[in-house]
Amino acid sequence: MSVQPEMPPRTAMQHGTAQRRTVTRVHPELRPAFESLPQFSDPYEDIEAAREGFDAMLAAVPADRTGVVSERFEIPRADGSALMVEVYRPEGGAGSDGGEDTAPGQDVRTADDGAGRALPAVLHFHGGGYALGRSLPGQDRAAIALCRELPAVVITVEYRLAPEHRYPAGVEDCYLALGWAAERAAGLGIDPARIALTGKSAGGGLSAAVALMARDRGGPAIVHQSLCVPDLDDRVGADGAADAEAAGGGETDAGWADGDEADGDGALGARVTTGRSVQRSWAHYLPEGTAAADAYAAAARATDLSGLPPAYVLVCDLDPMRDAGLAYARRLMDAGVPVTVRNVPGAWHGFELFAPETRVAKEMTAHWTGQLRAALYPMVG
Repeated sequence: MSVQPEMPPRTAMQHGTAQRRTVTRVHPELRPAFESLPQFSDPYEDIEAAREGFDAMLAAVPADRTGVVSERFEIPRADGSALMVEVYRPEGGAGSDGGEDTAPGQDVRTADDGAGRALPAVLHFHGGGYALGRSLPGQDRAAIALCRELPAVVITVEYRLAPEHRYPAGVEDCYLALGWAAERAAGLGIDPARIALTGKSAGGGLSAAVALMARDRGGPAIVHQSLCVPDLDDRVGADGAADAEAAGGGETDAGWADGDEADGDGALGARVTTGRSVQRSWAHYLPEGTAAADAYAAAARATDLSGLPPAYVLVCDLDPMRDAGLAYARRLMDAGVPVTVRNVPGAWHGFELFAPETRVAKEMTAHWTGQLRAALYPMVG
């Protein structure tokens, strides 16, 4: 058995070379944003402080709610506690005065109770490593944008967060919200035949898991699952391979990853999500002592993907979760599920938060939104 020699410490010049090699993998338009990124920090070192910092960032620039109204509801859980959801709808749309919100040439359906023109519904599950990322009340920017642009009734779900509430708390909350929305479709102005799931990162993982649960439990019909940079697989980063790839594009025989550390502490790994940080998230989400996640925690673990709703899978080049997302998309295809896949070249996980005005970010958002709109408003002949 051969043993890799211990690697000597790298010099400042070698670190500079690693930085330059990493930057060349970043999309040219995104390089200024990448170079201004702060050093990556572990939110789990002080999760309450991380959540407070996130809330303060959101509060500093309130969301533009023009044309959108929202209402908060409590859904009782079996244990007597309550799940909070917020329902966003276009001002003057279904559920109020039945405004004309359907785009020309697109499918039109009406609510059974005659309350006005019914809209499709989107359940939006926020990201944040299953531990943070919850928007302030009435301030979910993704929900507001989808509500206006699709248009749709968008339901945000304030699912229980890890590590205080480990799996299956969060995903069961999301499934509970799906059932609640379907049961109250008429009163909410929702067309029950057009309910979709979406989310980024952990929210994408939750969307995939809820689609599996609905299939297996005979739950509400889902017309589309939109999985954006989804966190689907607890094995990502477990062997260090994802960090090696993210750090520089492949390991050398000596163990370095194209001039950068395989452990993710190098030029890219010190700034953005790596396989190592994905592993930290899973360690706090799964019950302690879990050797392998089940399919409702990590949808990539599911052995049967047949009978699932059509899917959209968005991945980013420099995201350690990219390959797991692509593999899941391929397995969905092999199971006969219609799938649209998009990869964003030279982009890292969550890049749009730091470079929202770039063409790359706008095109990504437009494609994701367009695919969701096409699923919810199928063209009629």
